[in-house]
Amino acid sequence: MGYYEDDNGFGSRKKPKDNKRGYFFSGFIGAVIGGLVVSLTSPYLMDNQTNENQSDAIIEKTGKENNSDSIVQNVSVKVETDVTKAVNKAGGSVVGITNIQGGNVWTQAQEAGTGSGVIYKKQDNSAYIVTNHHVVEGANRLEVTLANGEKIEAKLLGSDLWTDLAVLQVDGNKIQTVAEFGDSDALKLGEPVIAIGNPLGLEFAGSITQGIISGLERTVPLDFDGDGIPDWNAEVLQTDAAINPGNSGGALVNIAGQVVGINSMKIAQEQVEGIGFSIPINTAIPIIEDLEKNGVVKRPYMGVSLEDINEVPIYHQQQTLHLPDNIKSGLLIAEIAPGGPADQGGLKQLDVIVKLDGQEVNNIIDLRKHLYTKKEIGDQLKVGFYRNGKYQEKTITLTGEGRD
Repeated sequence: MGYYEDDNGFGSRKKPKDNKRGYFFSGFIGAVIGGLVVSLTSPYLMDNQTNENQSDAIIEKTGKENNSDSIVQNVSVKVETDVTKAVNKAGGSVVGITNIQGGNVWTQAQEAGTGSGVIYKKQDNSAYIVTNHHVVEGANRLEVTLANGEKIEAKLLGSDLWTDLAVLQVDGNKIQTVAEFGDSDALKLGEPVIAIGNPLGLEFAGSITQGIISGLERTVPLDFDGDGIPDWNAEVLQTDAAINPGNSGGALVNIAGQVVGINSMKIAQEQVEGIGFSIPINTAIPIIEDLEKNGVVKRPYMGVSLEDINEVPIYHQQQTLHLPDNIKSGLLIAEIAPGGPADQGGLKQLDVIVKLDGQEVNNIIDLRKHLYTKKEIGDQLKVGFYRNGKYQEKTITLTGEGRD
């Protein structure tokens, strides 16, 4: 027996003659409702099924499924940042340099040390590498290890003690990447930089360390002859990017992949961490050009041997040189080169130089800095000095021979 709803919603027994019509109507309504339900729920079901399939795929790749029979597969993630771009651009131009010394008919040549270098130029069949003077000093033979591990012989074109720079020449047919120089004068404190080199030897070739520019125009005193008295003040960039033995001569790179410095040294003390130094590339470029072209850096020359008067006993300052009591600093001419600029300009042994071009000179570093950074070969130099206790001035013409 069928039932129907009356206007009040209650069920009552149907009349027999309406059975067929009721069944048809009920079936039709059910079909319509079923269709609507399917159409409304199918997107959700499909999305849910898709998510389940994706989850299964992720589990299968990462191996995180708790099924001991599942296959574990490593997932490769492509990471590209400004740092990776910079390293990719400059990394291939950084090479290893091996200093080989000694060797004769009785003994075999020995590796004296390793450092780094930067390929900065490729011309005709040759390529040129800049590195540190101390990396190549004393070498009988130099060997360059390229980024791909291949080793080639190198020729030393020139080296400069004062700036700690040297230039090598190699076969250019094997060189693929050449560094791009940036502008070290445009660097800012806190700017990110990357050091590329070979710390602790070729075993760690191409190592990358990251840091920032910690200081600009830092001055570091250098003692070349080991007498405990600084001979020169190097003006360098300071960075906290790790620079270790073997990094010397490598590249300090900005975020654009341009070389802004040649790594040179670090402060090696137990209580010091993260203080490394790099030669600014704008300072290095004219030195590199001179070494490549001439094999030496031609600097103005006075033709004198000098001694700080602070090293002269007080007795001789007063009784021999007759210096006024207010003169506490200056440079004594200990020897004078015959026929040199100072000799021709009228300077004499035991004269005490206190001024150059009107600027006070307190020590040998002041004199060298004035000569090497403000004067050129052929320039005139006004020298203020004391002779037998009296102040005088002479003008000399600088030449390019010898070294003060």
